[in-house]
Amino acid sequence: MTLRRIGSHTKTSGGLAKAALPYADAAGSETLQVYVSNSRGWALPPGDPKQDVLFRDGIGERGLPAYIHASLLVNLGSPTELTVERSIATLEHALLRGKAIGATAVVYHAGSSVDEAHAEKAMHQLHEQLLPLLDRAAAEGLPRLLVEPSAGGGRSLASKVQDLSAYLAAVEQHPWLGVCFDTCHAWAAGHDLATPGGMTTTLDALVEAAGPGRLQLIHANDSKDECGSTRDRHETIGKGRIGTAPFAELLAHPATAGIPVIVETPTVEHEGHAADITLLKGLREAR
Repeated sequence: MTLRRIGSHTKTSGGLAKAALPYADAAGSETLQVYVSNSRGWALPPGDPKQDVLFRDGIGERGLPAYIHASLLVNLGSPTELTVERSIATLEHALLRGKAIGATAVVYHAGSSVDEAHAEKAMHQLHEQLLPLLDRAAAEGLPRLLVEPSAGGGRSLASKVQDLSAYLAAVEQHPWLGVCFDTCHAWAAGHDLATPGGMTTTLDALVEAAGPGRLQLIHANDSKDECGSTRDRHETIGKGRIGTAPFAELLAHPATAGIPVIVETPTVEHEGHAADITLLKGLREAR
């Protein structure tokens, strides 16, 4: 299937199914992404089994692929042992919750070594900590994990798409690890997506670094800041520094065929997301 399904990050406050499904309907989503824990905390709530069933049935009836975004605190490269332990526990929790709600994959940020002296050990940590979790997820049929390169800065383990080569090598090219490409992050990390052909060149480089088939989700976000700023501040598509045209390139690239696209742009209720989804659907149909 080559359709690039387009949807948004979706609210869950008030109950997973009760909040997310009406939001997805109102926004015109063809796919969706949710948090299953606090985005900036370590608490790991068990979830509501009734809401889980309603959500799983709801996305099944609508044909909506669902994704989980893990807590933004996850950092497998941290020099702080407790942070690494909590990060693995958070990913494990998200994978188990993902299976319960019928999610396809769990997205997490690539993380950082924090300081230069820890850089080599950080990649060793990645190997030692993430490989067993990937093996377990594959063996138990849990959702896949998707690493999302960061906006850069802070000794990131992966920000430029070329960094994915070393990152994937650290986990022995494990088949259960995919890639989530965020346009705002790539722009902030220094990929000039706004120049004609810039998005195509960046996606070509991603495929070369990660390998064909490794890209499994896209976050489509414009940026409030200049290219290379290392600042992750999302903007409505077409109203930021990236502009609209690069997203047409994104939706035309062979590597994005069949890959779901999630917007994480500013919104009040569902309206902002609905507008961005409509814009992207228009670009998709105009190809």
